[in-house]
This record gives sequence, structure tokens and C-alpha cells, in this order.
Amino acid sequence: MGFQHIDNGGVVHNMKYSPEEILEYVKDEDVKFIRLSFCDAFGVQKNIAIMPSELERAFSQGIVIDASSISGFGDEMNSDLFLHPDPDTLALLPWRPEHGAVVRMYCGITYPDGTPIECDTRTFLKRAVETAVKKGYSFQFGSELEFYLFELDDNGNPTVIPHDHASYMDIAPSDRGENVRREICLTLERMGIRPESSHHEMGPGQNEINFRFSDALSAADNAMTFRMVVKTIAQRNGLYADFSPLPIKDAPGNGFHISVSVNSDDNSKSGNDGLANMRYMLAGILEKIEDMTLFLNPQKDSYLRLGHNKAPKYISWSHENRSQLIRIPAAHGEYQRAQLRSPDPTANPYLAFGLMIYAGLHGLDNKIQLPPPADINLFKADKFTLSKFGQLPDSLDVARLTAKDSSFIKEYIPAEILNLYCER
Repeated sequence: MGFQHIDNGGVVHNMKYSPEEILEYVKDEDVKFIRLSFCDAFGVQKNIAIMPSELERAFSQGIVIDASSISGFGDEMNSDLFLHPDPDTLALLPWRPEHGAVVRMYCGITYPDGTPIECDTRTFLKRAVETAVKKGYSFQFGSELEFYLFELDDNGNPTVIPHDHASYMDIAPSDRGENVRREICLTLERMGIRPESSHHEMGPGQNEINFRFSDALSAADNAMTFRMVVKTIAQRNGLYADFSPLPIKDAPGNGFHISVSVNSDDNSKSGNDGLANMRYMLAGILEKIEDMTLFLNPQKDSYLRLGHNKAPKYISWSHENRSQLIRIPAAHGEYQRAQLRSPDPTANPYLAFGLMIYAGLHGLDNKIQLPPPADINLFKADKFTLSKFGQLPDSLDVARLTAKDSSFIKEYIPAEILNLYCER
């Protein structure tokens, strides 16, 4: 996601600028606050706002923060960490005043000596991308994040009253979320993020907005920005946006469906075309999915969602089939991709995408063969048929034990992050 410049006609231009050019932009465009954003190990977004006079120092030295109150970042004895803004992630926050504007940049997090901290998950994803590039591969990701819109009470606190009682792809007036989704999509466009589509989902007050494909780091940044924008626009409309795995008991849960594809610099290295690489990648993800589930479904309620209302439970794949863990939607050319359907929106996208890259590379490096597709409806299959498939962990405790015992997880996830997820 590149630098955002809005001309007099309101047109957004995505460009990559140097720190010096951003300093000039901040001065010329009357920017008064710069939000330096980052997230903790669980993907909870944090930020500190600095004044324009501090921006040059932010680029050259970093901005110090007290990290002792952020789980996994430090303690009272070692609390000083530095935020280093990434100029490629500059975005105007369109809901803030035009005069005295506010912009945002995502940051890397380091110790005073410049070493990245172990719990900087954005750096974790960057390393995964670099590993793939060294092996001659590039991964592309797209996101589908579902969320519920709930009414607020008289004091502005969230309730469990859905904004509407529409069902899948209903239209207004049954679908009361249409205008909210429209405002979200337009806001995302102004920030340089390109939604593909939006619609009402199956649950009462449940909505979904899909993104275009992009590189892994941009896709993860966009997922973080999306959650912030949705919550902000919902609140501006007197609503609460809920991304939790199962906001309403017995109703469909919220999914974070992740689309992924892989390209090779030289398809001859595998002796096959791009479709063969896709199959190796998927085989690697299927082989490591149990190990990764803790980071794709990190909450107790995540496991109440799996296996219900079209959320997968069994380790399988197929074309188009929405009862599978991985499905390959009907598409051609650049739009061909695979979709992992188990994650939910409480997952940290930097960890989720990074682990999918490492698992995909495992499949590619070892030319793991993809098992036959499960061309059946697993939601209606009998017990004998289902017994032939492996299952995802059925509870948070099982997912923790699986991750702790996994050599794959121990190889790539820093011990500090693994301990946080197992002790949460």
C-alpha cells in the first residue's frame, strides 16, 4: 500500500515516496498528527501520535515507546523500544478533518540497538516473504473478513441486538448494512485499498467485504486497516462492529477466509507449470494445518465456530466445494487461487500469512503430493465417510498442545510468541 496523495479532484494516487518527500507532503498538506501504528503479538492494533516536528527523528532514529504494558514486548526492567515508520504505508485517515489532517504509517519495532523484537509479527511476515523470494517464489493473498453490526444502547455501549435480520445477499430495505458497507468501501478506496465486493452474509447483521489480491505484506497491512476502518465507520453510524468468532450462539460465526496463490520465477525448477506449484503449496498447508491452527483460531470461541454453519472441521480440499477446509474457486488466469476457510478474524494476519508461506514452501521444497479432492458434502456425509479425514483441533487446549509439540512451529514461530499464545 503506497503513499497517498489526494489532488484537488479527490483522486487517490498510490506512490512510493522517500522519507524526505513525505516530510514535504506533511508540511504542504497541513498534516498535524502522524499516527505510528503497530500491533501486539495477537494482532491488536496500537499507535502513538506524533507531531510533524518529530517526523524526521522518527525516520532517522525511531520513536521510543514504553512497552512494559504490552504483553510480550518487555517489562519494567527492559521497557524502551523504538518504532520505525515504513514510508510505503503512509495513508491519510479520511474521516479526520481536512485541515489539520491525520496520517498513519505502520512501523517496525526494535530494541535500542536496532535489533527487531521477537514479537514484532510484521517483521515475522517480512522474513517469510524474503525466504520465499530467495527460493524463487512469490505469494499473493486476498482476504474476506466477516463481521456483525450491533446496535448501541443509550450510553453508547454495544448490545447483542443485530442491526438487521436480513440473510445471505439480501438487498435493502431488509439489508440495513448496505449504506455502512458503502461508506466502508469508499473510505478504503481513499486509503488506497481496493475492495472487490461487499454483501450481507448469512447471519442477522452479518456482513462481508472482499479485497483484491496483493503481496503478502500489503495484504496483511490492509487486513489490519480494514478492521480499524470498519470499527470506526460503524461507530460513526451509531453501531458496533464485532469481529469475534461467534458473536451470536447458534448463528453463523465470523470467518477470515484467506485466498492464496504462488508464482515461481522459473517454473522449470519443478518441471511443471504454475498449477503444479499450486498443488505442492496446498499439500504443504494441509500437512501443517493442525500445527498452525492455534494462530489461525486463537480464542476459545474459535472452536465453537469450526464445524458449524459452513465453517470447516475436517482436513480436506476440493474445487468450489464450500464444505471443505480448502477450496479452489472457479476462476481463470490471474484470478485462480485457493481459499483457506478455517481462520477467523481474531487471527493476527501477519502470523497467519507468514505461516501459510512457510507451510507452502515446505510443500514446494519437498514436492508433497496433494491428496485426492473430497468431492462430497462433508456437512451431510455419514460417520464412516468422515472417519477417513483428519480433523482440526477441537478446542483451544488441543490447539495449544499441538503447536507446542510441533517442530514446524518451533522452527518458525519465536518462542516468545508461542509462549504468549499457550499461556493466554
